[in-house]
Parts: sequence; C-alpha cells; structure tokens
Amino acid sequence: MNFENKKATRQSYGEALVELGKENNNVVVLDADLAGATKTNMFAKEFSERFFDMGIAEQDMIATAAGLATCGKIPYASTFAVFATGRAYDQIRNSICYPNLNVKICATHCGITVGEDGATHQMLEDINLMRGLPNMTVISPADDVEAKWAVKEAAKINGPVYIRFGRAASPIIHENEEKLELGKGIQFGEGIDATVFATGIMVAEALKAKEELEKEGINIRVVDFHTIKPIDKEMIIKCAKETKKLISVEEHSIIGGLGSAVAEVLVENYPAKLTRMGIKDCFGKSGSAGELLKYFGLTSKDIIEKIKNN
Repeated sequence: MNFENKKATRQSYGEALVELGKENNNVVVLDADLAGATKTNMFAKEFSERFFDMGIAEQDMIATAAGLATCGKIPYASTFAVFATGRAYDQIRNSICYPNLNVKICATHCGITVGEDGATHQMLEDINLMRGLPNMTVISPADDVEAKWAVKEAAKINGPVYIRFGRAASPIIHENEEKLELGKGIQFGEGIDATVFATGIMVAEALKAKEELEKEGINIRVVDFHTIKPIDKEMIIKCAKETKKLISVEEHSIIGGLGSAVAEVLVENYPAKLTRMGIKDCFGKSGSAGELLKYFGLTSKDIIEKIKNN
C-alpha cells in the first residue's frame, strides 16, 4: 500500500461540500469564523447565498442550525472540534439531539495532530461526548475517500450526525467507496495473530504495522471503524473469536472513544482481553503532529511493540 499519497480530511470535507451543494439545494453551511481552516470557504465561494458565517459564536451557530433544520434545510455546522463539541455541547444536546433534528456537525482539527496549537485546541474527548448522546450518529473518517463519503452519507440520514476531520494530511488508503457502509467496519487481512481496531488517521498507522509484521511472519488483521456509532458489533465479536490478541488504537482519549465502544461490545457478548491505545487520561501538548504521535505512543512502531509484547 502506498502511504505517500496524502490529503487532510478537512480538505476532503470542503471539496465534498461543494459536490453535495450542487446535488442538493437544501444543503446549507454554517461556520464560526474559521471557514479558511475548516475549508467551508469552498462552499461559500460557490454558494454564497447558502453559507452563513456566524462569527465566534458557536452556541449561536448550533442553535441557528437547529432552526434551519425545522424549515426543511440540511445544515452542516463547522468549527474546530474543541469548540463544536465542547463549547456548544448544551445546544447540541437540547436543541438538536433531544428533538432529533437533521443537523450535521462537522468538526475539524480533532486530536493531537492539531499540533502546535497545544492542549487547549487538541480535542481528545469529542467522540466520548457525541456518542453518549441519544439519536447521534458518529463518523470518524480515515482518509480522503471516507471523508467525502461521510459528508454525502450524512445527508441521507434523517437526524443528527457528528463527523470528525483532521488538520494534518493523512495517507489515502481506500481506492473508492465500494466497501463503505454506515455502521460496518472494513477488515484488511485475515491474520489470526491479532486484530487492530482503528479509526481516523490511526488506520494508516495500523496498516503500516501490518505490513512490517508480515515481514517477520506475524499476520494480523486491521479493522477500519469509520463509524463509531452505531458500532459494528458483529465484526468485533467475529474478530474476538478468530484472533489471539485484540488492540484498539485511536487519536482520542482511551476513555469513551473507540476502545470503550469495542470493550462494551466484548463484555456483553464475548468477553475477551482488549488493549486500548490512545491518549491515557491526560491533555495534549504543543509540538508537531509527528512529534506528538511519537510522544503519545501512537505510531506504527508503537502498535508493533504492543502486539509483540502484550
């Protein structure tokens, strides 16, 4: 697999919005004064009458999106993940999820790969916050292909959707959308030595680990969980039955994220040991994306080490 072809999923988001805007006149986009960074400026340039810059007022943006949804529009509300899910949590809970309104919250700059902006801007709890809300669908794309699919798939769902996009460029691992289905994980390989459950940019790191381990005669499988909620229970149980070790890896706190979702399925259906890799109950730090992945033990080398020694 070629890991050199890269694109930031926030860029994919902007491009997909324009495509979706051409297909559906009811799609409107709201942003909280970060259109250049979230890439919603692409939509604004193409459809200025359907774009609303709400200023640095995230709570107002979410409430306005809720109002637009009651009028038959399909609002895509965007800002950085730390503001989208943290600052506006009350509005998401009570104005969108409780009445089950058709709003899509598309948050960029998630996880530690936000980089030098540091702990205040590195949102590591957003999956936890969003998957705990009734009626909310949670999607965490791994690459350009999944990101564009997620944007368009969200428009087909009649209800709240949260999509998580990254700042840094990440490898494009999918060739097309053929295998993408909401709520269904994608399995790479048939190895029985271990299963690595991964989401977001960690899918590429897990696949790099898979390739390196094969050279040593260790055969694992990687499961790409682009959908965190609803989680693919059947896939988790299948892998637990067929492989010797289970590991989850995510650019998110190990509390409440993918690892927790997998553990919940296991404990209720097929009890098995799960090793969770992620941010271990702490805040992020300032540094480059690559430096931070190494610091927090989230590189392909760290995954290899965990498989060999756990």
